[in-house]
Amino acid sequence: MSRPNAPLEPFERLDWLRLARSERVGPVTFHRLIERFGTAEAALKALPDLAKRGGRMSGLKICPKTEAEAELAAADKLGAKLIAWCEPAYPPWLKACEDAPPLLCALGAVHLLAKPMLGIVGARNASINGRRFAKRLAEGLGGAGLVVASGLARGIDGAAHEGALATGTVAVLAGGVDNIYPPEHAVLYQKIAEAGVILSEMPPGTVPQASHFPRRNRIVTGLSLGLVVVEAAAKSGSLISARLAAEQGREVFAVPGHPDDPRAYGPNRLIKDGAHLVSDVRDILEIIGDLMRRPLGEPPQRDLFTPPSATFAEAELDRARAELLEVIGPSPVPVDEILRQCHLSPPVVATVLLELELAGRLERHPGNRVALLAGA
Repeated sequence: MSRPNAPLEPFERLDWLRLARSERVGPVTFHRLIERFGTAEAALKALPDLAKRGGRMSGLKICPKTEAEAELAAADKLGAKLIAWCEPAYPPWLKACEDAPPLLCALGAVHLLAKPMLGIVGARNASINGRRFAKRLAEGLGGAGLVVASGLARGIDGAAHEGALATGTVAVLAGGVDNIYPPEHAVLYQKIAEAGVILSEMPPGTVPQASHFPRRNRIVTGLSLGLVVVEAAAKSGSLISARLAAEQGREVFAVPGHPDDPRAYGPNRLIKDGAHLVSDVRDILEIIGDLMRRPLGEPPQRDLFTPPSATFAEAELDRARAELLEVIGPSPVPVDEILRQCHLSPPVVATVLLELELAGRLERHPGNRVALLAGA
């Protein structure tokens, strides 16, 4: 049996993929299931009963073995690797995030994922000066030993990737690693696939949808020591990325702009709210230099392969379900607060939350918060 920080056996990788692709199993739920049941195989067997106990009337769709095998074959045909959270090749800073993808599909120079990274994002309709600055910034960061991560979008993202091609860049896609989006970045995509890394948590062949982009953004920020925002209008995706970076404990940097330019609103606002002002690459290196030299702390330990011995009486779970349904509402509440108010053991609470989520009655939010869905 494989151990944490060791490559998965083929049958384990298949089970991990099946669990990750099953209905109602998001990244946080995946990790909770592994914590509770020890292996993906055991978690897959437990899914139907958990959903039923949570109040689900119809069956839960579990990813068929044939479907997972087809995805593995598609990745292999592309020359891509499917990297599991527990494996040494998984990006170390992303591994420390609570909603880290259980598996990543990576195409290209996978060894770059072990190096320190910095994210650069910004406006799609970027100015000429903004693109030039982003490219120069990426060149400087690459020269200092950093890999540049971004989302392959038009404007600032593309300029950042171009600036870091010679030293290492990671393009995180909202669709599958074989789906070039936007299409005009086909040449840039090919260059990154040859010298950098194309990365996605989605299956090969996936066409990006609007809901995929926020998930893509949290991978860009999770990979990185910090995030630089170069031009961003109000309510832009780049500002959402900056918020995600702050929630993940990353440094946030912003390049100031002229107040008359709508694209300067985002960076200027971030600086006003405490982001580090960036006028050249030295402003970034002064802040993160120590982080680059300091060994990354161990991510939260999860005993991935030893099933827990704890079992709970049905009466205890019934009482916990009643209490949790009473204290949780439609507004997200931290799980720690639930534990304080209910005086229930963490394993019991974790089990009931899993039941409710798999039943489609509960939703997880960033910051280890949960909320009941309407009608639950």
